[in-house]
Amino acid sequence: MQNRYQPPTPLKGRIDSTVDKDAFRWHQTINYIDLTKSVSYDNEQLNICFLGFCCDEGVKRNMGRQGASRGPASIRKEMANWPANYLPHACLFDAGDITCTDGDLEDAQEALAQAVDIIISKGFFPILLGGGHEIALGHFKGLIKNNGHTPAIINFDAHLDLRPVIDKGSSGTMFNQIHQICEAQNKDFNYMCIGAQTYANTQSLFNKARSIGADYILAKDISAATFDTVKEKIHQFIDDKSAIYLTICTDVLSAAHAPGVSAVQPFGLDPDNVLQLIKSIIATGKLCSLDIAEVSPRFDTDNRTAKLVAVYIYAVINSLIELRLNQ
Repeated sequence: MQNRYQPPTPLKGRIDSTVDKDAFRWHQTINYIDLTKSVSYDNEQLNICFLGFCCDEGVKRNMGRQGASRGPASIRKEMANWPANYLPHACLFDAGDITCTDGDLEDAQEALAQAVDIIISKGFFPILLGGGHEIALGHFKGLIKNNGHTPAIINFDAHLDLRPVIDKGSSGTMFNQIHQICEAQNKDFNYMCIGAQTYANTQSLFNKARSIGADYILAKDISAATFDTVKEKIHQFIDDKSAIYLTICTDVLSAAHAPGVSAVQPFGLDPDNVLQLIKSIIATGKLCSLDIAEVSPRFDTDNRTAKLVAVYIYAVINSLIELRLNQ
């Protein structure tokens, strides 16, 4: 892991006060940690750890628009100035990045798995920042390294990402690869894709989903009018599961709100509908980890996509705090 691991660089941002904690912003309160060293923290609090995955190789192999390797920095820049309203109920940590600059995606995914395993072993809730959606394979491998259970996967995505692995994996093969891992280890494979576009997936991919028991909800079936029905389907999927790993590909969102993605979607989902569904998943108390992938700054007009993702992260943390306080 060490040759791909970069410890964090402190964020900078607006400072309204250096003494009034009620005026502090995230960049003034985040704790920066090195995963190769011991960490001190209060285990009575909700401890959340960010980790970036600076990688474009999976998108490149999938013939997508490259640029997501700079996504973690872009998201962090937008998060830096959020008000530190999570205090005193949570602590935020930043553990830096896993990088992939040499094209060896498989090694980078293994390094990511090791980093995720360390984060979990330290008692943190992981929030990973992509990077291409190939982040999902390394993230999942890290989640199952030392756990007795295999989390179910909920993927907000315009693509099923169940493509066959021909020679090497990409940003379109991860959940097929995860299915293969589960089969080899005799583990349950539970996967739901929310927001899949019929124009973005071949019939072969839908056939693959059905053949392995994967669930999906099409984008065309998700709207404000159908929100309750969609929410019910998601909760039916969650009901008998012990843990949920949530992964969000920003290409699930409408291009009007999220132009800075690897595969832009003109008929993507409304951001508020997605956010409300994310909150409903958190409210089950089963969420064990989260990543957000494929923010591509080179295509991101006025940093709209990065800012939207940063708002999602802000809302996720507040929802996790609310859940903890109500337990």
